[in-house]
Amino acid sequence: MKKLLIANRGEIARRIIRTAHAMGIATVAIYSDADAASPYVREAGQAIALGATDSRPYLDGDKIIAAAKKSGADAIHPGYGFLSENADFAKAVRKAGLVFVGPPETAMRVMALKDSAKAAMKKAGVPITPGYQGTDQSLVRLQRAAEGVGYPLLIKAVAGGGGKGMRAVHAPAEFQDALMAAQREGQASFGNASVMLEKLIQRPRHVEVQVFADSHGNVVHLFERDCSLQRRHQKVIEEAPAPGLSERLRHTLGVAAATAAHAIGYQGAGTVEFILDLDTVDAEGDPAFYFMEMNTRLQVEHPVTEAITGHDLVEWQLRVARGEMLPANQEALSITGHAVEARLYAEDADGGFLPSTGTLSRLVFGQGEGIRIDTGVETGSVIGLDYDPMIAKVIAWGPDRASAIDRLVGALDGSIVEGLKSNRAFLARLANHAAFRAGEVDTGFIPRHADALAPPAEVPDAALALAALAIVLDTPMSGDGPFARSGFRLNLPEERTVRLWNGSTRFAIGVRAAGGRFRLNGLDTIAELGARRDGSALILDTGGAPITGHVVHGDAAVEVRFAGQTFRLATRAPLKAAQAGPSDGRIIAPMPGRVLTVDVTAGQSVSAGDRLLVLEAMKMEHRIAARAAGVVTAVNVATGDQVADGMLLVEIGAA
Repeated sequence: MKKLLIANRGEIARRIIRTAHAMGIATVAIYSDADAASPYVREAGQAIALGATDSRPYLDGDKIIAAAKKSGADAIHPGYGFLSENADFAKAVRKAGLVFVGPPETAMRVMALKDSAKAAMKKAGVPITPGYQGTDQSLVRLQRAAEGVGYPLLIKAVAGGGGKGMRAVHAPAEFQDALMAAQREGQASFGNASVMLEKLIQRPRHVEVQVFADSHGNVVHLFERDCSLQRRHQKVIEEAPAPGLSERLRHTLGVAAATAAHAIGYQGAGTVEFILDLDTVDAEGDPAFYFMEMNTRLQVEHPVTEAITGHDLVEWQLRVARGEMLPANQEALSITGHAVEARLYAEDADGGFLPSTGTLSRLVFGQGEGIRIDTGVETGSVIGLDYDPMIAKVIAWGPDRASAIDRLVGALDGSIVEGLKSNRAFLARLANHAAFRAGEVDTGFIPRHADALAPPAEVPDAALALAALAIVLDTPMSGDGPFARSGFRLNLPEERTVRLWNGSTRFAIGVRAAGGRFRLNGLDTIAELGARRDGSALILDTGGAPITGHVVHGDAAVEVRFAGQTFRLATRAPLKAAQAGPSDGRIIAPMPGRVLTVDVTAGQSVSAGDRLLVLEAMKMEHRIAARAAGVVTAVNVATGDQVADGMLLVEIGAA
């Protein structure tokens, strides 16, 4: 392998390029018009344009193979997503005389559909979840199968992934509507509307095992990751190893995953995903587990496995693709420390996790010991609706789980994302939640703790002290003293008063230098403290445990982050709010998207919670419902329309 074409984009393309260069392999990037200015395009040894974004160029296998031949590449790495699990593409690459960095297409076909994968695993002796995986997809047959499985149950697109084409159903009356939605998403995302049914595990944990196999018959596992922290079936925080697993269960899961890979003649990197049923335990106290699916590619969360094993999984992929044996056998693999990864997305976490779009006017990542940032964007990059809205993966390693979480929270607190909405503050609250720190995780964690994960309403004295000290100490000053560059100074005026607002609540904090420390007036619990800088962090010494925070200065406001919490404080008095008129009847688009269905007409009566229409964004369906009872007075969109963020969709008058 002398020259590698990366058939992907963003952070994974960047990741592969760097590893390939370290191995002495030349690289070729491909890019759509939307990605022309992306960092990975600059970093590749060669780059080839694929054309307009709306032509879905990353899914055009023929065009990608032609680009590989034109560039002189002798291998193609598909990354993850797009064509990475497309057996027809893998076959075409090999037929063209190129190396495909991935498993044989026969193994991909077995695992491509969830129903055939479960059949293969059942034959291999790997436990599977009770359910229906039949080919008869008629409504009558599926309804009958649902009765046999029992409620609650899950409907899953057989070609699905990432939560697309998945619906939980708790009663027979919900089944048909949920089925149609799952089928639509499956068809839109994967070109396959077929579904399967599964028993819904009430308290599941999502635990997956990293496997690797070579062409010489060797198969190993590189231990497990816990991916239970999810919203809408999409992973938010992952960690390795999974907390709270006994060594017996860890070994059993690893053996089951390796058995699954061996049973289908696997080669390369793969992930075997399991569901742990916390309500069903054996005599040893270990939960029952069931095979869920196998991803026949590298996973987004692979960095946490790299962090605890010390092995570069992309390097392993390239070595296996060159026909080499695995770099290590099972006995040589071990776990060192703990790693946690958070997916930083362009989305409104406090508004239903809807995607956000715009230009990253400022992007800075928190740093520190054990921190790794994988990103495909930079300041000035545009986040649109064409691709996944992930900004970065923030990965933290520590000698133990507590220190890894501490480092992750610190990195999130120190990161700055401006120009669009992001889930940064939500991730920090989630990672710092007491129940997560205690390892009490399952896939229902986020909805169950929704209230505690909401933005804090009250501002503690520590946040006010951080804000006041930062404003005073960061005031630009002249001269060549020891704090001239940072603006940090102790020779303050006699006293300076800092005024801050949290909504309509006003705070006035007096700050005065006093013998190398600071006296504060206006706070109930903090009267005197010391302060020092550590990089971008401001550390306060109040006599007890140090308070470490980050203060981000903005237009007429400061944002204070510490201990995973974020507080936005205005530095100017708020304007009096204009008299608000009734707004319940004005239904506006919460994001740009395409109208999939319109369920109401003018003159129709609706109740609170009734579905008005369905929007599709990022290939996910978003149900738009009435907020109050009334009569529809106007419907301003039709099925198939593209709508902009904030567009008036439906108007509802009084009943």
